[in-house]
Amino acid sequence: MVRRRGLLRLHRVSCALADWRSVIDVSLKKILSADSWGKTIWGSVREWVLVVVVALLAALVLRATLIQTYYIPSTSMTPTLEVGDRLMVYKLAFSIGDVEKGDLVVFSRPSRLPDSPINDFVKRVVALEGEKVGVTDGDLYIDGSRVDEPYLESSTVTNDFEEVEVPDGHVFVMGDNRQNSRDSRDFGPIQEELLVGEVFLRIWPFNNFGRP
Repeated sequence: MVRRRGLLRLHRVSCALADWRSVIDVSLKKILSADSWGKTIWGSVREWVLVVVVALLAALVLRATLIQTYYIPSTSMTPTLEVGDRLMVYKLAFSIGDVEKGDLVVFSRPSRLPDSPINDFVKRVVALEGEKVGVTDGDLYIDGSRVDEPYLESSTVTNDFEEVEVPDGHVFVMGDNRQNSRDSRDFGPIQEELLVGEVFLRIWPFNNFGRP
């Protein structure tokens, strides 16, 4: 199921890239054939304009199909991610690969949540479709086996909840700051089609630059 949706996404992306390539080709041809360009200093100006046009179009293509930046607005993912962190999200991660436990993902707001200014959220995937997930005595269990969570602070307390099975085409997500996170414990497993992409790089602050 994940792979089928991934292939559909790749098809849409390839179509989008083809459309953008056509736009770029047409734009460049119009600019290069314009009679208004001079033969001296205007040649240099033309080159710079071409560079700017191509760069802007490339940025739009990347933004629409490949890479998205994300700003952390809350403490729900501390200590892994802090308020103000800026992240790079790879939007094709789950089109060319499968979701894995431990992935940091950005997803669109589930319909079960009320409207708010924030439409995208970042959490950690802790369980996949078909798995049974629950918390007993503060420990996470998947299919009856205790799961080690090295990304949590030693003082983190996870409230117990009864075991639930993750439906097909869904994932169970939780924030690393368990006491200050609204996640699948509140609104249930989320549909995989809501996944925007995987967090692969923190670009700000510079002293924490790298994969979170």
